[in-house]
Amino acid sequence: MASKKGKGARLIITLECTECRNNNSKRSPGVSRYTTTKNRRNTTARLELKKFCTHCNTHTIHKEIK
Repeated sequence: MASKKGKGARLIITLECTECRNNNSKRSPGVSRYTTTKNRRNTTARLELKKFCTHCNTHTIHKEIK
């Protein structure tokens, strides 16, 4: 039988667009969000990735939110 895993090293995080949060003059209302996983042992700091925002219609920096 497979044993249940306890608290693993990987967790699911949400990335949110920084431009959508601050800018009201954009293509469409809303905030772009992506979900991904990260290893909590290797990456302890908050993650920042450059992703495509469908609301801004450009590649922007997406930061990890709680």
